[in-house]
Amino acid sequence: MIERAAIAACCALACALSAPAVSMAAEAGPAPAASRAAGKKAGGMVAVGAGNHLPVYPPSPEEAVIPMKAFEIDRLPVTNGDYLAFVTKNPKWRRGQVPRLLADARYLQHWKGPLELGPDADPDAPVTRVSWFAAKAYCEAQGKHLPTENEWEYAAAASETSPDGRSDPAFTARLLGWYSRPTPKVLPKVGQGAPNHWGAQDMHGLVWEWVLDFGSTMVSSDSREDGDPDKMRFCGASAINAGDKEDYAAFMRYAFRSSLQGPYTVGNLGFRCAR
Repeated sequence: MIERAAIAACCALACALSAPAVSMAAEAGPAPAASRAAGKKAGGMVAVGAGNHLPVYPPSPEEAVIPMKAFEIDRLPVTNGDYLAFVTKNPKWRRGQVPRLLADARYLQHWKGPLELGPDADPDAPVTRVSWFAAKAYCEAQGKHLPTENEWEYAAAASETSPDGRSDPAFTARLLGWYSRPTPKVLPKVGQGAPNHWGAQDMHGLVWEWVLDFGSTMVSSDSREDGDPDKMRFCGASAINAGDKEDYAAFMRYAFRSSLQGPYTVGNLGFRCAR
């Protein structure tokens, strides 16, 4: 299943990149004053104002524009230090205690021990090699949730100066430049990137991030079966069905997510929480 998902995702990405560009103006609503001032912090979170989200793959033609209610999202990705505190309080999520059904063999393998970070896991760097199940459990333990794909993409579309920076060539070039670079063995500390319009930092340029519904957009069972309503999500059809055909960075994120499964852990995949 994962091989089919990855092939389909890459096919969709390749075809979309070669499709004729169609202009799609951003529809993000104006940020409330409290959010516009770099997002009022509430326990390490920032406020994301209500507005309209234009998903790359709309659920249906009638949902090409999705109204978004205001929500909060963590200002920074969850760090190794944050996650160490979590597993200290929750032994069932320590390395060596988590069933393979919930996390693969690479879970926290860069830590020196189950309760020791070591030289490859800076306490202020984003935690990685954490499965979707583990990330979800962490957020729930904080009284939060993993952001939905729409929440994450809506918040991450903001540049430093606009709630939707996707039409800014410099903003998209930075994102694509990061995607092309290899991941360092030891990740940098969080909080070094400039805050975006909402006040969130490091949504790009540091690690990929889990979302709650990571596999729902492009793949549902074998979505290429005859008669499957999801067939428009793949290859040439996906390019026709896509919302903004110039948002190459988003295509890459959707393709990456569609190749994942819940127990997977990856060296450049972390997370943050929302509520």
